[in-house]
Amino acid sequence: MSAYWAALALAIATSLGGQVMLKAGAVSEGHFLSQLFRPMTIIGLATYGGAALLYIVALRRIPMSVALPCTAASYVAVAVIGHLMFGESLGAQKMAAIGLICGGVLLLASAPG
Repeated sequence: MSAYWAALALAIATSLGGQVMLKAGAVSEGHFLSQLFRPMTIIGLATYGGAALLYIVALRRIPMSVALPCTAASYVAVAVIGHLMFGESLGAQKMAAIGLICGGVLLLASAPG
């Protein structure tokens, strides 16, 4: 795996971590501004920024038409984490959608050029 693909994989993982932290900071109590300044929210936003920097590195050699759809892999992980950590539903329709996303990501990642 080239360094650029590694940067893309790390960008996806970092973005995923940022999303989980944003969700953890998004409690229903309090106003939006109090949510915005919670430590988990701030860390989540910073993590997102790091993911963007890694994504920029990946774009130096990976075509955007391949790199951006590959980030859909985080949607799959977020659905599973949302179910396991936050008790969100994960029914048959969501599982079918996850299967379609996985298939599309694999097709794009294996496409030549």
